[in-house]
Amino acid sequence: MIRSLDTLYKSVHLLQKRQENSNSNIANTNTTGYKAKSLFQRTLEEVPLHNYEDGIKMDQRHEIGGFTFGNELAGAYLNAERGALKNTERLTDFALNGEGYFTIRMNNGQLAYTRNGNFIKNDQNQLLTQEGYQVLGANNQPIVMQDNVKPNFLITNFQDESALISNGDTYYTSNQPGQVIQGSVVQGYLEGSNVSVADEMVKMIQTSREFEANQKALQTVNETLDKAVNELGRV
Repeated sequence: MIRSLDTLYKSVHLLQKRQENSNSNIANTNTTGYKAKSLFQRTLEEVPLHNYEDGIKMDQRHEIGGFTFGNELAGAYLNAERGALKNTERLTDFALNGEGYFTIRMNNGQLAYTRNGNFIKNDQNQLLTQEGYQVLGANNQPIVMQDNVKPNFLITNFQDESALISNGDTYYTSNQPGQVIQGSVVQGYLEGSNVSVADEMVKMIQTSREFEANQKALQTVNETLDKAVNELGRV
């Protein structure tokens, strides 16, 4: 019975993570350049079980068989689909019409990548993100906006976009070097989120039903423990 409680705990913990992920995706439906994140799980390895209830005196080892103690969170991946482009007519707004990511230098010097082209200018006419990070050009230097001149961005592409690591605020990093490409950039547009609200709602309903199933299982285990403690204990 105690093992049942441990299995149910792992299951409920996993469902909680799935629900939190769906909530995060829905909350970022209108976030520029946001990519939906999905979680995937795997079944724990089967372990052998035995007791000592075999033989005439019920004191010999008896192999019961294998048992799996539920599932665990195996990882996460990003939805690499592109969001729809929206016309803003702002000269500091840019969108990638195809592959790649804008290359950003954060305040700690680390390079990050984003599809969010909602930029601003500082006093030196340098192009920055809303958080104040430098937007890099093809020369690997901060972009300086010039009148009637379209910036030449440093666009980085990755073979496996789903392996990018989310740093929050639509910024991603990678443990593998990307490839610099000549991306197609349009000015005065922004790329919307690629979150499908309908899909996320379906996931939340499924998670809710699994919560209910685990709750019923927990109630059954609790009733069995109650009988074992309060009734069999009297014998």
